[in-house]
Amino acid sequence: MTDDYTIDYELSDDDEYIHNKWDNSLESVLTVEPGEVVRFECRDALDGQITPGSTAEDFGNVSFDPVHPLTGPVAVEGAEPGDVLAVEFLDFEHKGWGYTGYMPGEMGYGLLPEDFEEGGLYIWDLGDDVAHFVNDIEVPLNLFPGIAGVAPAASGAHNTLPPRDTGGNMDVAQLTKGSTLYLPIEVEDALFSTGDCHAAQGDGEVCVTGIEAPMFVTARFDVLKDKSISQPELETAAISIGSEGPAYGTTGIDDNLMGAMKRAVRHMISHLESEHGLTRGEAYILCSAALDLKMSEVVGAPNWSVTAFLPNSIFPE
Repeated sequence: MTDDYTIDYELSDDDEYIHNKWDNSLESVLTVEPGEVVRFECRDALDGQITPGSTAEDFGNVSFDPVHPLTGPVAVEGAEPGDVLAVEFLDFEHKGWGYTGYMPGEMGYGLLPEDFEEGGLYIWDLGDDVAHFVNDIEVPLNLFPGIAGVAPAASGAHNTLPPRDTGGNMDVAQLTKGSTLYLPIEVEDALFSTGDCHAAQGDGEVCVTGIEAPMFVTARFDVLKDKSISQPELETAAISIGSEGPAYGTTGIDDNLMGAMKRAVRHMISHLESEHGLTRGEAYILCSAALDLKMSEVVGAPNWSVTAFLPNSIFPE
């Protein structure tokens, strides 16, 4: 039960507990026994460069050198290569605010850099259940860690941006409270770290950020000796978060899956402009926080079909 636990250890976001590379030579900052619970304080993905008073210009001028600050690594007693680390996420606590931004198009980030010459930024006010946007739009909170993983066997320091066989920057929005992540262990003690937390994110994270937010993550660890996997797997409390009711969808059809995704999102941006009074930049940000991209059809060569969905419930009645 996710509500039946006692926190055994807490790790703050002080510098001594933060690193920004996957590296199996890093010394663990904490050692736990299977079954013990750790509360991690996690910095935001840009390591504090964006604040509630920041502007779009600030976002376009951030340094990527500190990305991503991770809390850890935590050693788990008895974890050996070939085992599986089970990480049960028991709770998430935000700090009242978050941000979503997109970079100037020349930087090449996000799904549609060619559509946005200038960058944009929105600072979200996070309530108990929703994140507040323009025009009284409310996005349901869906707290999860964008990054959770263990150290790879390959020696050296490895960038945190790409996801790996051992986890990392997977951005699985369904990895919420009550879910369990299974990670293949490649080094002794596993060396688990987490960070890059999101208050909400659509499947796709299309503008390059979800609702990025500093956060507390509480997790319980176990080592599975009788399970074998080659890449991460998970059990989740729900597939869709906050979107069980009616939704509006736009399609993208193209002979290239990336092209189909671009078309679906562009069509949704146009819909949000015409039907909900958003600017194109506001629509792009909302899509990154709340729009789910679904591969609808991949067998009708030479064209593929992708659908973008936004739940009707986020809009005021």
